[in-house]
Amino acid sequence: MRRLLLLLLKATVSILLLYVSLRSVNLAALGERLIGINIGWVLAALLLQGVQVVLQAARWRAIALGCGAALAARAALGMCFIATFFNQVLPSTIGGDAARIWLLARGGGGWARAAYSVLIDRIAGVFALAVIVIGCLPWTLALVQDPIARAILVLIGAGAVAGAIVFILIDLLRLPLLDRFAPARHLVQVSRIARRLCQSPRSAVTIGTLSFGIHFLTIASIWCLAQSVAASASFVLLMFMIPPVILIATVPISIAGWGLREGSMIAAFTVAGLAAGDGLIVSVLFGLTAFAIGTIGGGVWIVSGARTSSPRPV
Repeated sequence: MRRLLLLLLKATVSILLLYVSLRSVNLAALGERLIGINIGWVLAALLLQGVQVVLQAARWRAIALGCGAALAARAALGMCFIATFFNQVLPSTIGGDAARIWLLARGGGGWARAAYSVLIDRIAGVFALAVIVIGCLPWTLALVQDPIARAILVLIGAGAVAGAIVFILIDLLRLPLLDRFAPARHLVQVSRIARRLCQSPRSAVTIGTLSFGIHFLTIASIWCLAQSVAASASFVLLMFMIPPVILIATVPISIAGWGLREGSMIAAFTVAGLAAGDGLIVSVLFGLTAFAIGTIGGGVWIVSGARTSSPRPV
């Protein structure tokens, strides 16, 4: 009952945020833009998002192996596609993360190792995204003149990076208090594994390269969608605008980021001097293409028999 109420609350948040976003644009003009959409660019965006799942599977597998979980490349890819389905039907990316933990654990990876690998994978992705946000700040702040928006950008980027660094260093604190509670002991163990991965040049380079590649494909996919409706947003401009939007959309207060992503995209386009309608239509198209990839993941989930098969080693 409690989970159902939480899901309904987040669905309500999504609806309210979408309503606020739609009020700020001309829906009639938006409909005309969609009628003349270029399908070729949309297919290109779908292809890039499919490749993105492949890179996500490769990164997760590298981390899972570092956690001591046996995870084959094909199994990792299938689980990541299934996770895209749950990302669309549950709050933000938490649903997909839970699905990966469940699939890997019952496949023989062990619950602790499965949870550790997914948590480190999520932190690696957010850390890389925050690094991009901070790296682009000199250009982003030149576009954004509002002092509050500037402060939010700096806090988001710096806060995410600082949080990831503190997480990795938890193991070095050696606080007796952390050993008294089971959740804290697990946190220390995850921190130890993450630090070990960072200290391994091969693992660090592999995970870092894949993480930045994943975010680059997100930007490239959104650029393709902007081209499909002739939105006036260059690739370079999107490099500065999109990372903060994606970082904000990962906050688990809505269903699959809907509403929160649209509001953030409209704000980003507006502060960059672009049409708010362009931001909304590009964001909606991005959500729809992500839903299409999630549908493929749902098909993989059904075909794989993961719903009913008994646990077995991966």
